Amino acid sequence: MLEAQSGDALLLIEEDTRDAAVAAVERREIYGAIVLGDNPTDMPEVLVATAANAQVAQMLQGMATGIQQQIDAQLRSATEAAIAQRLAEPAAANAPTSFTIPQAEVPVTDVVPFSDSDARGAKLSVAAFPLVLGGMAGAVLISFGVARASHRIGALVTYGVVGGLLLGAILQGMFGALQGSYWTNAAAIGFALVAITAPIVGLRSLIGPPGIGIGAVLMMLVANPISAATMPVEFLLSPWGAIGQWFPPGASATLLKELSYFPDASTAFSWAVLAGWTAVGVLLTAIAVVRERHTPDPLDAPELVPVG
Repeated sequence: MLEAQSGDALLLIEEDTRDAAVAAVERREIYGAIVLGDNPTDMPEVLVATAANAQVAQMLQGMATGIQQQIDAQLRSATEAAIAQRLAEPAAANAPTSFTIPQAEVPVTDVVPFSDSDARGAKLSVAAFPLVLGGMAGAVLISFGVARASHRIGALVTYGVVGGLLLGAILQGMFGALQGSYWTNAAAIGFALVAITAPIVGLRSLIGPPGIGIGAVLMMLVANPISAATMPVEFLLSPWGAIGQWFPPGASATLLKELSYFPDASTAFSWAVLAGWTAVGVLLTAIAVVRERHTPDPLDAPELVPVG
């Protein structure tokens, strides 16, 4: 029924046991599951993971409602057939007849729910936006506040450490948007800030002030809308959802969600994306440093004193 009604919208994967399905949900390999019993009369169970995405969880709960309606219709049909058969018997003409309508409920289990401090996940979704703004603000401060390109790499490291600790304390300690280890979350935030800041600083060091505009457009207007911070990657028009995960906003949003709610999920790809963009920014800045060393500094030129 699901294959017929959904077409290509759903990718159905079969697991051997309920525990295997739960483990796949916790690794973020699937969004949920429909657990069928060993016998045809066993009630199915629907597994959801609200923390993966509330919209998908609602869709799966809608499937549970549809399954419930089908089961109720089957029970009504079976009960009506039993009543008709009982009334058709000669012995039941004058004898009182009682029937019990069976009740059945399809359970819905939230395998990975949101925390009590962020019951709807709104805080976690909003947390991705300050990273983009923080990265752009850091790029402006470093680009115009640090004159020499050779000093900007050290400023990037300092900004990442301070920004990660401070923003991590705000998002996790004050607002409860993040869960798990504070130090790991702070490291992820700091790394994300550097991954957004470094390319902009590198472009500014290499081509001047226009580099800030190019970097800001890339991160804010291109990468941020396809980051899938507020919706599943699959909800974005293909292939933009997958492309968005190759940019710092998308990688950082996925990384923070997995660190908070899916410790069994692999985070290697997200860390690698942030490391790659950081390396690109550092490389651009290093090229500017080499060029700067081969360019005479006007401040170092001998002062000409007129003789009259």
